[in-house]
Amino acid sequence: MKVAINARLVPSSGSGGVESAVLALVRALGMLDGPEQFVVLAHPDAPDWLQPYIGPNQRLVPGPSPPHEREPLAAIKSRLGPLRPLLRAAWRAVVRPSTAPRWPWLEESGGVLESLGCAVAHMPYQCYTRSSLPTVYNPHDLQHLHFPQFFDPGVIARRERVYRAACGLAHTVVAGSAWIKRDIEEKYGLPATKVQVIPWAPPTQAFSPPTPALLDEVRRRHALPADFAYYPAMIWEHKNHLRLFEALARLRDRDGLRIDLVCTGMPYPPFWPRVAERLRELALDSQVRFLGMVTPTELRALYRLARFVVVPTLFEAASGPVFEAWQEGAPVACSAVTSLPEQAGGAALLFDPLSVDALADAVRRMATDSNLRDDLVRRGATRLRDFSWDRTARAYRAVYRRAAGMTLAEDDLELLGWDWARPGPTGGRGANGDS
Repeated sequence: MKVAINARLVPSSGSGGVESAVLALVRALGMLDGPEQFVVLAHPDAPDWLQPYIGPNQRLVPGPSPPHEREPLAAIKSRLGPLRPLLRAAWRAVVRPSTAPRWPWLEESGGVLESLGCAVAHMPYQCYTRSSLPTVYNPHDLQHLHFPQFFDPGVIARRERVYRAACGLAHTVVAGSAWIKRDIEEKYGLPATKVQVIPWAPPTQAFSPPTPALLDEVRRRHALPADFAYYPAMIWEHKNHLRLFEALARLRDRDGLRIDLVCTGMPYPPFWPRVAERLRELALDSQVRFLGMVTPTELRALYRLARFVVVPTLFEAASGPVFEAWQEGAPVACSAVTSLPEQAGGAALLFDPLSVDALADAVRRMATDSNLRDDLVRRGATRLRDFSWDRTARAYRAVYRRAAGMTLAEDDLELLGWDWARPGPTGGRGANGDS
């Protein structure tokens, strides 16, 4: 059986954790034993970005540009303006209803996916290509319905058109957590049997661990303080940087406790000016450092150098930084919202991200209580054993087999019935497939 994997992303272009997850999944699928073959579609402008991670059971091919990047067509539509409804009506009057596209906002395969000889297509991020193949789809989350104030109305409308149609058309919708599964089922009216929970593992696991020499180099290059808290996140509003700044200022002004913070991630123009302004207002310029985008090996080094990791996000489908921090032995404090308590499983200090006082208290405890940090490091290492890319890849393979109508083996059925949310052994196989 051949499976097509849509990986038409341009690296370091702002996809955030989705890019890391796609890369890690492709790598993990390429390490599986079995008869399956995987055809990985890459972006035509970056056809080789996944080549170092391609396995012997995989083939990397350039795919067409995603539809939202086809600027000439978008420009034509823009120029047509108010004439578009009239032209659309005329088109439908000429073309028979049975041949007119039922979902005009979805990309059509046009025979591309079918020509690859695949039995199943996997759309591992939010874009969707309609074809005759049974499809596995990852919408990742429905944040736009929970925090519409963070999105342009046009973005919300586009997401709702694509996500709803794709979830309806897909054979299987994959969610990264039980919380997201319930949310998708509730918001889009999907049956529980259609939504499969398969979480991530640490996205940075695909990259080499940092050496002592690299740790020293990263500390020197970025002039890092001896002790610092670390928050890796794209500079989006829901990542809640502003309340974290207020918590740091409160600890400094009220308790005389200075805690240095290092942040990484792309500073997006719509929100970045507010971040920079708030730093100036709170006089935190010398206390908070933004390093921008860093390489994966630098990212792993920063986790190891940090005293602790703080994740105050308001919404998360599954937190890559929580996984990555555990991998590097860093203790974690994170928000008690959406999927995070489920993911943490008792291995992180939870707090209310809407309360500056609660955030400040969590940061203070993490900075001053070494026993707490040591306990969380132990708990994180234990919790991380509940997740692995090998098991994630095998669970996806079971989903592909089911979508293709194949008879599932006992191991496939066990993986699809696994209680990923429950910390510790769940009966049956362990986190890495060991009996």
